[in-house]
Amino acid sequence: MSVNPPARRPYDLRHAAVSLWLNAGVPAPEVARRDGHGVDVLLRVYAKCIDGQEETVNRRIDDALAA
Repeated sequence: MSVNPPARRPYDLRHAAVSLWLNAGVPAPEVARRDGHGVDVLLRVYAKCIDGQEETVNRRIDDALAA
């Protein structure tokens, strides 16, 4: 029986962490600070990883407009 390592490269773990933080709703500037990227680089590299937030984002926009 073979055991798969948790990641092929250390960067894979970093990528997984950053993707998790963004999908959890951590603001991009905070993720960038923790990851050591600028926000522009962070969003260029990881924007495609952000998924499933449309309903939450729409609710936030509606709440802001109603305030």
